[in-house]
Amino acid sequence: MSATAPKSAPMPEDIRARKGRLPLVSLTAYTTPMADLMDGICDFVLVGDSVGMVLHGLSSTLDVTMEMMILHGQAVRRGLKSSMLVIDMPFGSYEEGPQRAFRNAARLMTATGAGAVKLEGGTVMAETIHFLTQRGIPVMAHIGLTPQSIHTLGGYKVQGRGAAADQLLADARAVTEAGAFAVVLEKVPETLANQITQAVEIPTIGIGASAQCDGQILVVDDMLGLFTAFKAKFVKRFAHLGDDARAAIEAYAAEVQDRRFPGPEHVFADTAPAKGQKA
Repeated sequence: MSATAPKSAPMPEDIRARKGRLPLVSLTAYTTPMADLMDGICDFVLVGDSVGMVLHGLSSTLDVTMEMMILHGQAVRRGLKSSMLVIDMPFGSYEEGPQRAFRNAARLMTATGAGAVKLEGGTVMAETIHFLTQRGIPVMAHIGLTPQSIHTLGGYKVQGRGAAADQLLADARAVTEAGAFAVVLEKVPETLANQITQAVEIPTIGIGASAQCDGQILVVDDMLGLFTAFKAKFVKRFAHLGDDARAAIEAYAAEVQDRRFPGPEHVFADTAPAKGQKA
């Protein structure tokens, strides 16, 4: 193999084997260009059902469909060569029972080329996770704040404080025993996230949890600062592209209105250029 050949994408077992080692890096992606930018930098790229809110203007993830996930999953797949693709199972596609979950998970993986699916829920989803993993569907679990359950959770609140900590620890152990290769911990108190990380044999992926988790994930639009009006506490903006884009759009509008754009270099002459010259 050439020394410059691209590395192959990791498999779920490779992700699992990173437990306690170099922290795993992940971001969401919904489009081919964004996936291409993060390919080989992220260990895995998640096509999250957050696409409904980020790209489609929905108020929650509950209205995201299988068709939307497949469409965006296929787009992200085209941009990845060296990072593993994980795709969210949308609300209503797996809660009814293991058999329905298997059919929908198989459809998602076949249509998108994803290496694994992610689903929300702890102890209550252990049977389904076991059913899927025993039939060749790698599963990344997701506990803590599970956005598909915001109506029963009472909103986007921190999960696992006080007496609720025992249940989250039980959830983490349940999905581990069921065969999940990793588990996302969302909006979980730092001390509890550390306890869970130490208690389970699979990598924990934090989002609003702890730096001591085995990896981290953020919505890429959040960390790039594409949203200017809102920022969650657990998000660090590594760029401010929303502000930059707004300024660029305003500059474009000003040049159009002043008839400075397009300039001579952006329009075409009446006659064809001589051979070797640009059109």
